Amino acid sequence: MMRLLAPLLLAAFLAGCASPTTPTPAVPGPEAPASAPAVYNLDIQVQGEDRGNRLRDLLQQHLDLARYRASEAALSPGELARLATAAPAQAATLLETEGYFNASADVQRDEQDATRLRLVVTPGPQTHVASVTLEFQEGIAADDTQALRETLRQAWPLKQGAAFTQAQWAAGKSDLLVRARSGGFPLARWGETAARVDPDTQAAELHLVLASGNRARLGALRIDGLKRQSRETVERLAGFEPGAPYTEQQLAEFQERLAKTQLFDAVRVQLLPETVEADGTSPVLVSLTESSLQQATVAVGYHANTGQSISVEHLHRRPFDLPVRARSKVQLSRDLRGLELELSSHPQPDLKRNLASLQFEQDRSGDKIATNLGLRLGRLYESPRDERLTYVELLRARETSASEVNTNLALSLNQQWVRRRLDSALLPTDGYQALLLVGAGQVRGGGSDDSGPFGRAQFKLGAYRPFGGWFGSARAELAQVLAREQVGVPEKLLFLAGGDESVRGYAYRSLGPRDANGLTTGGRVMATGSLEMAHPLLTSMPSLWGAVFVDAGNAASRWQDYRAVVGVGAGVRWRSPVGPLRVDVARAQETGKWRLHFSVGITL
Repeated sequence: MMRLLAPLLLAAFLAGCASPTTPTPAVPGPEAPASAPAVYNLDIQVQGEDRGNRLRDLLQQHLDLARYRASEAALSPGELARLATAAPAQAATLLETEGYFNASADVQRDEQDATRLRLVVTPGPQTHVASVTLEFQEGIAADDTQALRETLRQAWPLKQGAAFTQAQWAAGKSDLLVRARSGGFPLARWGETAARVDPDTQAAELHLVLASGNRARLGALRIDGLKRQSRETVERLAGFEPGAPYTEQQLAEFQERLAKTQLFDAVRVQLLPETVEADGTSPVLVSLTESSLQQATVAVGYHANTGQSISVEHLHRRPFDLPVRARSKVQLSRDLRGLELELSSHPQPDLKRNLASLQFEQDRSGDKIATNLGLRLGRLYESPRDERLTYVELLRARETSASEVNTNLALSLNQQWVRRRLDSALLPTDGYQALLLVGAGQVRGGGSDDSGPFGRAQFKLGAYRPFGGWFGSARAELAQVLAREQVGVPEKLLFLAGGDESVRGYAYRSLGPRDANGLTTGGRVMATGSLEMAHPLLTSMPSLWGAVFVDAGNAASRWQDYRAVVGVGAGVRWRSPVGPLRVDVARAQETGKWRLHFSVGITL
């Protein structure tokens, strides 16, 4: 038995002597067990004060050693050592995307605490663009596209002498392709792109070749999705003839015109450039989803100008199978009651629509009760940027104040223009929009009023401009009625100021001349204006803005009697998907009183 045990004990002793020892980890402190997760601090230092912050942010965001530290992920000592070893090479690669091709980096450890790491980066000189060669091949090289080629050259961001960055190189190529495709060459592509960088001279030579394919030409419409509406309605809105040169803007405007008819829930217009017909044109695919034939809407709410309200609206998109749209609306509110019936044709060959409407309105918001019955006949042209409305209006107006009742009848011919140049129709921050209305007609006076001719003009302007992180807006309105003083122009055609879209701090339509009984009446002249500055309140919620503003204006019987009053205040703006929601508190300088205002959307 002892003979068997002795060899076994000797073999076990020798095996123990030959067992390898576990190596000591390089990074964790001596007090941490070898298997414990590493908790570490990282300090990134970039040489050069003018560029240090920008490059430091780049490394903090993309360097693995920094990302794991920011996420507070638990790393084993071995993983931390691997990340620290790879960090210098990874940092140099990241800096190359910003044009630093001679960058060096080093990871240093604190002698007293191995969990404290410092990454020291020396970027070196930044590479700049030494030359740019932009060539064009195929259709875009023709003589008649010189303007487009010049536009593309001017749009290229990395011009000679500019600092070279990978982000601008990629964005510039993408942007030029988009511009070439929207400018008439939907099959444009890069035939060659090369950025040759010399790290010794810090110079980059850029060479690009844009191959465009042939210029596309608009062909026949292929319409999908029609059920109840006619093909003719869609074709009239195209705005181009087969064979016309393609531009993306033409199809975008076509799509916008289709959407504005309110006949379709979804509209998509696109060229099929891969398909070329025998005449050299490419078909235009129009994909439509028709709206329901009838639609009813009930709305309950409150308006700062007219109080609580309820409205019911009905829309029929093809009554009696006729190519017209019929809309009816009933509105009841504290100070305003109305009924409206409107018929509008589907677009005609000249892209215009014929309109006929009957309107009844009773306004109790002022010192008088104004009851108006109006009939309009007109023609409307609409585009995404411009509108033109010509109409004849017959208006019967009845004004009641105390025991006095006055009834007038007015017939007028009117022309209205609307011009929009905005970066966004719903949420503008740059650009302007303007409205001009001129009209002339005849009044048949009632009671003590005389009959006679009159003229009417109204101009509105809204402008928007960004200022760094601030956003400014301005609003102005001028209006005047031309007639002899004794002519009884209906109150509906005169002007009053005050309210949400006029002079805040004052009640809706409360500013104007006063009659012998001290009641506010409509003025024959009016001028109002507003200046406003807004700024986002929270970085986490950029759609919520704070604003300060000053409004001024008034209405009067004549310009000699005009005296502007002022309102100042502040408010908040929520840039919602349906337009800006505004809540304001304003102080009327004339009375010293405060008033709450709120409204939705932008108006002219």
